Amino acid sequence: MLHGVDVSSYNSSYSTEGLDFVFVKATEGRSYINPHQSAQASQARKAGCVVGFYHFLWPGNIAAQAKYFVEKCASVQGDLLACDWELTGDGTYASNAQKDQFLAEVKRLRPTHRVLLYCNREFWLHRDTTSYAADGLWIADYVSAGHPRIKAAWRIHQYTDSPLDKDVANFASKAALKKWAHPA
Repeated sequence: MLHGVDVSSYNSSYSTEGLDFVFVKATEGRSYINPHQSAQASQARKAGCVVGFYHFLWPGNIAAQAKYFVEKCASVQGDLLACDWELTGDGTYASNAQKDQFLAEVKRLRPTHRVLLYCNREFWLHRDTTSYAADGLWIADYVSAGHPRIKAAWRIHQYTDSPLDKDVANFASKAALKKWAHPA
């Protein structure tokens, strides 16, 4: 298992020691951009980590959100892109169709990037009806690292949020993850 973290503007500093990958929150909806994303990604790159960016999805204006994400995130070739599908601060969430549309639109706009779906176990088991996760599922389930309580294949498992969001990736090596992150 590879080790990583995911950070947002709340994590203006973090340690890359022992990490293989780092996901950075880039955008949310159609108006928020993480002001620290470039510095956070740069820190991860300097440490040799695979970098990913994620967008917190809101219901509505899906094509516009996908465009906003790919235009405003600080990604380069080989970076992973992800859709964060969960409850918003308003207690709403994008529908299955909207989640699927967002993933497909990001793949259309950035065909040379791997695109993942991030969601928690409750969403995957009780709200998802399509099982569409683009190139891979990033599942949040706060149990032992690498043992999420789902039957679906997964690529990344977020297993805790203390003291920050920690993840493991289901790859044999960092080289294997880097190779996977560069689709032909």
